[in-house]
Amino acid sequence: QVQPVESGGGLVQAGGSLRLSCAASGRTFSSYTVGWFRQAPGKEREFVAASTRIGGYAYYADSVKGRFTISRDNAKNTVYLQMNSLKLEDTAVYYCAAGGSGRYLLPREYDYWGQGTQVTVSS
Repeated sequence: QVQPVESGGGLVQAGGSLRLSCAASGRTFSSYTVGWFRQAPGKEREFVAASTRIGGYAYYADSVKGRFTISRDNAKNTVYLQMNSLKLEDTAVYYCAAGGSGRYLLPREYDYWGQGTQVTVSS
């Protein structure tokens, strides 16, 4: 199995950028679809972006399309989420997850979850 470990969260002003990292502990990410989700207080966990295990295709939520970029560094066994033009509504705990099903949109498609990293966007 694989254990995702997130890092890179923090406090940033609106319009700024952050890069989140998700490192794999255990097995490599190459066999998994890796996704980023976020959860704001009082809201459900929502899909942000994913990189599929076959083909490495990237998918994004409409709310982040054009601003966020997901990428893989297989040599470092790490998946990144580059977040640009951050908005107040991007404030949430961001989770990295890995799944073997190939599907990416729903939390239930993922088997392994990280502990989350807080992203706070201030005005």
